[in-house]
Amino acid sequence: MASVSFYGAAREVTGSCHLVEAEGLGHVLLDCGMHQGGNAVERIRKESFRFDPASIDAVILSHAHLDHSGLLPKLVASGFEGPIYCTNATADLLPVMLYDAVGLYERDLERTNRKREQRGEEPYEPAWTKADVAATLSLLEGSPYRQLKRLHGHASVRFHDAGHILGSSIVELTVREGNRDKVLVFSGDLGKRNTVLMNDPAVLKYADLVLMESTYGNRNHRDYGDTIQQLEDILHDTWNRNGNVMIPSFAVGRAQEIIYHLGCLYHDGRLDPWEVYLDSPMAIAVTDLYDRWLRQLDKEDIKELDDAGRSSLESFLPTLKYSQSSDESMAINKIDKGVIVIAGSGMCTGGRIKHHFRHGIWKDRNTVIFCGFQAHGTLGRRIVNGESPVRMFGDEFEVRADVETLGGFSAHAGQSGLLEWAGHFKPGTAFALVHGEEDSMHALKHKLAGKQIEATIPEKGQRLEF
Repeated sequence: MASVSFYGAAREVTGSCHLVEAEGLGHVLLDCGMHQGGNAVERIRKESFRFDPASIDAVILSHAHLDHSGLLPKLVASGFEGPIYCTNATADLLPVMLYDAVGLYERDLERTNRKREQRGEEPYEPAWTKADVAATLSLLEGSPYRQLKRLHGHASVRFHDAGHILGSSIVELTVREGNRDKVLVFSGDLGKRNTVLMNDPAVLKYADLVLMESTYGNRNHRDYGDTIQQLEDILHDTWNRNGNVMIPSFAVGRAQEIIYHLGCLYHDGRLDPWEVYLDSPMAIAVTDLYDRWLRQLDKEDIKELDDAGRSSLESFLPTLKYSQSSDESMAINKIDKGVIVIAGSGMCTGGRIKHHFRHGIWKDRNTVIFCGFQAHGTLGRRIVNGESPVRMFGDEFEVRADVETLGGFSAHAGQSGLLEWAGHFKPGTAFALVHGEEDSMHALKHKLAGKQIEATIPEKGQRLEF
């Protein structure tokens, strides 16, 4: 009997990892993501697999975000040698994501081990290295959207556009049980309809079991037009206060979307003369990748670039400057006013945004704009919840800057979008909700029941047959 076991993103948002077993398929992982929040070194030390990595025959990866892909090097370091199936664009993104992640991890580990040695304690061994990342990337097998990819036996996989980030996919996995095919659909992270740069999520109609994300299962996002107006108003107000704006941003998707919107405001004459800095080597590399794939993104939005005589996101915003080095990043903090800085990490768990906070979050003329989901336990979530002071770099900082949240920029479908997507499946299709906090899951389960769609909320380690 075909089955799926839930080892991550079960009654939680991050750490996506689901094990599918079926006759003729073997043992296949859907995603292999890391958890986010808290101290990175300690968190990674606690990450463990509840299965033998060497027994896994293949991985099917929905997209490149680290909470879906970040433990792939650990899986490889622990004995996995099979193929990793994903879209072609995801295969392009993964080197940027994984090398950046291992670089940050190695620097954090070095600092942690230096402190441990000063206390007379044994240093920690690395959970994985750059060599493990290289070995991981050698296993990638990319495919275009909608193309059937034959696996061993009678199994096959097809990727459909999820509209979340570049290369993100809805996974359609077909296995043979006896004399009939069974289909498992994994939503990955579903994007919103009518968002910028991304196409609308593909509509599927048939499955025996659907694993569906539920990040925003309990609420809808603000109207897109209202969100752009809110952004314009926040920026104009901060300009008039002679302040700076700090935007924590995910390097993949969100940073490019922000650049696009600022570019639209600029070309409409609605943007004050800000200096805009993209202060993230990873986001810069990803923006270059988006430019490479530009013609496969949403055609209406690309027309905006064409009409402005621009061929890339970077050129669409003439006031944009790239900040690659640490020295360039530190120089931004010497500019007293008139700066918008977009920096990682999106949940403020690390990266350059924390250094900008250290210099500016305690100034009441500045503004912090959150444009994405902030998971429990992250610095971003604490700031959004109104915590002050916050602790960074061993010191406490009062949060006097304005804190604004732009929910309309989320790359995830809201409740109504999830319900609409689910409603296309034939009556009687079984659903399992993943990738969400419990209140979101229960709210979405209740709404689905109102549409005669039965959904379960699996616990970590639970096994469902389909």
